[in-house]
Formats: sequence, C-alpha cells, structure tokens
Amino acid sequence: MLYPTIHQLTGGQFNRYELVIATAKCARMVTDEYVRQREAAEKAVAGTKDGDKNLSNMIDKEYRDEKAVKVAITHIHSGDFTIHHGASEDEVEEVAAADEPVEQE
Repeated sequence: MLYPTIHQLTGGQFNRYELVIATAKCARMVTDEYVRQREAAEKAVAGTKDGDKNLSNMIDKEYRDEKAVKVAITHIHSGDFTIHHGASEDEVEEVAAADEPVEQE
C-alpha cells in the first residue's frame, strides 16, 4: 500500500494528473537543490587541504539519501508545497526564483 494515499495527497480537490504534474515539478526543484548543495560542497572541499571533510556530510541528508520523488511527495503531504489550479509556467518560475516553499500547478 502506498503512503500517503492519493486521496490524502489530493484531498479530493485535484485529480491524479494534477498530482503527477505537481510532484514532477517539485521533484525537479528538489533535484536542483541537491545539485546546488553538491556543487557548493565540492567547491568547499576543493578549497581546503583537509582530507577529513566528507563531501556527503556537507549535503542535506534529505536530499542526499532519498529519491527526489519521495521527497517531493513528502513535501506535498506535509503542506510545504501546495498545488494551485491554473498557474502558468511563468508563475511557477517566479515562485521558484523567490525560494518560497510553494509548488504551483
């Protein structure tokens, strides 16, 4: 059985297609954040001569150890990202650029 269920994620307000699109967009944002953190960690390690710094310890565990889709579903279920009807791609990009924890669909 899937947890959380589709009904718990949609709350009866959205169909499965809208949920899939919102999850994919959120997963893309999660992946982008992982890449950003990894690049910053690689620069930090390259700039120091300490061999004891572990690259994986410098990246947020949530992004490092979990699949992007699972993290996205968790964020949608917890309310960190919300789904909105009829938002354009420009509005989604503006929200992502502002670093607000909102996923628009």
